Amino acid sequence: MRRPALVVALGVVVLLGAGCGIPAASDVRVDGKGGAATEAGMVNGPGNEPPTRTASGSVNEAFVRNFLSAAAGEPDRAYERVKAYIAPEHKSRLQDKKGSEVALNVVRLREAVYTLNSDSTTTVKITVQQIGVLRANGTLAPPVATETEYEFGIRSAAFNGGVNDERAGLYILDPPNVLLLSDVALRRYYQDESIYFWSSDRTRLVPDQRYRPLAVPDERRVNEVVKWLVGGPSEWLRPGVVGLPDRTELINNATGGNGRWEINLDMSGDDQNGIDQLITQIAWSLGDLPGELELRIRNNSLPVQDLSERRDSVELYPNAESPQRFGLYEGAIHPLDFGSELSGAVPLAPEANRNIVSADLAVAKGQRILAAMVVKGSSDGRHRLAVGASAAPISALNRSTSEYSSMSRPVWLRTVDARPGRGLVVADGQLYRFDESARMYQVPLNLPADVTAVAAALDGQRVALIAGGRLYVAAVNPDGGGVSVGPPRPLATSLTSLTAVDWGSEDQLVVAGSFGQPAIYEISVDGALETPLRTDLGAKVTHLTAYPTNRTIRVPSGAYMYEANGVAYRSSPFERIEPDSVRDIAPLPTGVRPSNPSAPFFLY
Repeated sequence: MRRPALVVALGVVVLLGAGCGIPAASDVRVDGKGGAATEAGMVNGPGNEPPTRTASGSVNEAFVRNFLSAAAGEPDRAYERVKAYIAPEHKSRLQDKKGSEVALNVVRLREAVYTLNSDSTTTVKITVQQIGVLRANGTLAPPVATETEYEFGIRSAAFNGGVNDERAGLYILDPPNVLLLSDVALRRYYQDESIYFWSSDRTRLVPDQRYRPLAVPDERRVNEVVKWLVGGPSEWLRPGVVGLPDRTELINNATGGNGRWEINLDMSGDDQNGIDQLITQIAWSLGDLPGELELRIRNNSLPVQDLSERRDSVELYPNAESPQRFGLYEGAIHPLDFGSELSGAVPLAPEANRNIVSADLAVAKGQRILAAMVVKGSSDGRHRLAVGASAAPISALNRSTSEYSSMSRPVWLRTVDARPGRGLVVADGQLYRFDESARMYQVPLNLPADVTAVAAALDGQRVALIAGGRLYVAAVNPDGGGVSVGPPRPLATSLTSLTAVDWGSEDQLVVAGSFGQPAIYEISVDGALETPLRTDLGAKVTHLTAYPTNRTIRVPSGAYMYEANGVAYRSSPFERIEPDSVRDIAPLPTGVRPSNPSAPFFLY
């Protein structure tokens, strides 16, 4: 609250996550908006532990940023670290919780108003976006809190002869009654990593994003990962994967050192295939950790496994291929060549390669090519789905029986076996699954707005959706011969009016929307971590495609292409896709200007 005549307004400091291309500081302006302050003020520099209360001295802005990182680290000490920032007379306002009940409200900071009061305290009002709840098991669940503002006070920790002693630092007054953690602190003090669960049909491993405090010693990493696996998958992912058998428990802690790790589980059943899959699951969930694993089931030792050899013997994405770039030119698919980066031949026969609006081609088991294309319908503005599946070149296409006024780019749900191909496409605001015969079946989603885009992860068990300009993720479950999609989880992002999405890696999405102007961001699968990729587009993105970097095919990250205002572009390096990059174009008559390439995509 502002007190007339006795209050000096110190202005507004905008606090945003790192990497947004916004200045780190600005001049203070009375009753005005200041510039951005990102990670500046976390004066202790990079480290595993958040700053202590006195690290910022008497600098209000740095102190608030540090306060919003104090909860970071091992959960059992979160309240202790936060209460160290709170004035002694106000500590009781924050009620401690223990064990699995410890949860951090992760927020994205928008701005902060600092108001100096007549009693030498400062009132702070921060505006935030709620991102999610970081739980003790490393998952970031959807947000529970709905507050967009928090207000609290700051006072000096000590006075010496009426002069503030800067070395004593500051204290928080009237603190929020929840543990807050900024997205900047999440990025700084946690390692985001993937653990893996078997798909519902047990044919492949599916990533599940977790956050491990950097303060956790490396020797405890194996123990933390196994506890996560025992605890089961994230809520939104459960419809598409299976956890460990019921009542599985870790006996004592996982131990090890010098490249040898021992894990003892109380697990029901003696299915050797299931145990073998568990070893593979643990090996991949430990990332690139080298060494040997001795797994015990109820104290009974199994043969020692070399972790690296196990990962080499069971690929995550066995059908993945090195990506090739293609695009549309005059309604037909053509290879896109950029210097030494050459694409192969179009896997369609000429009679099937025409009247195309957008396409997705995928390599399936046995080197079959799956082709799904939106093609022009019988009248202007109408579209059909055309599907073909065979060894290249595909000559026969099946077409949907209905036509639609709008259709998104179709996507294939990749499998590791020889089952018939299935995919997803958006038509007239509804999500449909389709098969190799181009039969379309509506997929119920229970979303509050029309769907406009869909993208499938490389594992074929997760999808990203855009509906009503908002971003969602959902798990996919092959349901007999069909496909069901679990309840979509909304993601909080800085972008608004989203138009396009694709998967850029196992746990990152490439998303187009607006941040004051059209922009493309990389956003984690839970919405917490954002990195601007391009903020100077100048026009709305109408088409976006990316190659998901993964552990099977090692290619540089950040490979994506998009179309805006009728012009196609590629990243790494960023450049416009010109007609001279399109292969196999018939020579044009003198004076005829070539068309722009459109709707680029990757074949892999």
